[in-house]
Amino acid sequence: LEAFVRVGHGIIIFPGGAGTAEEFLYLLGILMHPDNEGLPFPVILTGPKHAAPYLEQLDAFVGATLGDAAKQHYQIIIDNPAEVARQMTQGLKAVKQFRRERNDAFHFNWLLKIDEGFQRPFDPTHENMANLKLSLDLPPHELAANLRRAFSGIVAGNVKDKGIRLIEEHGPYQIHGDAAIMQPLDLLLKAFVAQHRMKLPGGAAYVPCYRVVA
Repeated sequence: LEAFVRVGHGIIIFPGGAGTAEEFLYLLGILMHPDNEGLPFPVILTGPKHAAPYLEQLDAFVGATLGDAAKQHYQIIIDNPAEVARQMTQGLKAVKQFRRERNDAFHFNWLLKIDEGFQRPFDPTHENMANLKLSLDLPPHELAANLRRAFSGIVAGNVKDKGIRLIEEHGPYQIHGDAAIMQPLDLLLKAFVAQHRMKLPGGAAYVPCYRVVA
């Protein structure tokens, strides 16, 4: 993920599932770092009308857990690809001007601060998942990083061989945190399940690989 952020000038995100939420939170965690304040990096969430609930629920989750300041780092544009193109083009002009003024490269974003924690993969063991600190006492960019790790674990438990085996052996992951975070997290995950975004279509009903504990 770091490579996409380092070499990109802007990012357009389309509806997905838990993996898309993980990547979105990773990006937000970077952009919200205090050292990156004022650094232009256009991010647009978009999709057709039928995907609006996913985008709106993800937006509501960000607002409830990371605050309104986090929502300033992206736009949501539904069912209007021409407007997406216009807004991204405008955003890229700001990126170009910013880098020219600072003699920064166009092929690699040297000025972007990416903490070491964002450069290392998260190992979704049951212990690591249970020990994630999901608290409003954390700085928002650190909370975003830990929320991203929680979603990384959910993705692993859903579709990755190692995660599936761990779930089979030890049962669901336990995700602990402040009630003010766990409630919107639980609502978002339930929405993903209801929209069939946690597994491939067909087959048996989805069985959660996690348990949200306030």
